[in-house]
Amino acid sequence: MVLSEHERHRFEKPVRAYVDSRRPPPHIRTELDVGYRIKGQSIEIFELRPAYQDSEETVELAIAKATYVRSRNVWNIYWMRADLQWHRYDPVATVQTVEEFVAVLDQDPYGCFFG
Repeated sequence: MVLSEHERHRFEKPVRAYVDSRRPPPHIRTELDVGYRIKGQSIEIFELRPAYQDSEETVELAIAKATYVRSRNVWNIYWMRADLQWHRYDPVATVQTVEEFVAVLDQDPYGCFFG
């Protein structure tokens, strides 16, 4: 089920603040940037970089995803492994709020999200 507009707006605020705090200085953003999207019931965090073969093209490198499970009122946290598949983030697999999700991303003692 897709998030409602009200939920989307409420969840977007802490994610936007977190991503803004992770973004590099403006003069570097053409070479490296951090973004997010809300798609369906998930929030995805990703890096933006020029493509290796064609610097005019931009590629997205997935970092983290939180998917809302409405029936349990929790967010499942995932990280993108080298196999390019989403895997549950076992140290903290679920959280209650988006604020807790961004706190997990910020702490990340195993270096799964931003290395």
